[in-house]
Amino acid sequence: MIPQRIGVFDSGAGGISVLKSLIHSHNFSEIIYYGDTARVPYGVRSAETIAQYSLEALEFFKTFDLDLLVIACNTVSAYGLKAMQAVAPYPIVGVIEPGVLALKNKIPNKDSKILILGTKATIQSKLYSELLAFEGYHNTFGLATSLFVPIVEEGIFEGEILKSTMKHYFTLYSQTPEAIILGCTHFPLIADSISHYYHHNPLLIHSGEAIMEYLQNSYILKSFKNPPKVTFYASDSVEKLEKIAKIWLAK
Repeated sequence: MIPQRIGVFDSGAGGISVLKSLIHSHNFSEIIYYGDTARVPYGVRSAETIAQYSLEALEFFKTFDLDLLVIACNTVSAYGLKAMQAVAPYPIVGVIEPGVLALKNKIPNKDSKILILGTKATIQSKLYSELLAFEGYHNTFGLATSLFVPIVEEGIFEGEILKSTMKHYFTLYSQTPEAIILGCTHFPLIADSISHYYHHNPLLIHSGEAIMEYLQNSYILKSFKNPPKVTFYASDSVEKLEKIAKIWLAK
């Protein structure tokens, strides 16, 4: 199967950072983006609630004839992916495994210091650290940086508020990371600020780049001359989502 019409699901606007990579690839003819903006953020919910919300999202996508669904949310990838895969009639791909594989391809030294950033739920799942440990990486540290999500949702990508928040979180990790996994799709929007905080410019693993590398290695993809048609849907205020997308996709 050659996936051409795909869906992208996120708890809100964060998945637009993944969407951007999918658009720029020119490997798809149409993309349906759905953000559960009425219930964002997922990162503070229980595992059971996240799984329930994830299955409800599948109900939304039933009205579309998809070839593949990308879960552009680390929290859903940690708690809802398997349940969705068990009932969906098409392949569903999360962002955590591709992120781990991307790091493996770029950081061969298994003793490297790796910092994992994510929502509270994603970090508590320990999925990143467990998958990295399976690959031989044991010098990892998971740091829940949930406040980054509302900051990015407010359109703040730099400045004193973000600097203070980074200082609040990053002082909890005394080492100098050689690589940082941006384990939330909101975080690539503040990647430059994170790099500037660590003056040595650690390698940043971005979910959007990782998922495209994974899809290109796992599927036969068609190349299109024009970018895909993108349609946005939201559980609340699709106009706001479209406005955010216009800004973020231009960055």
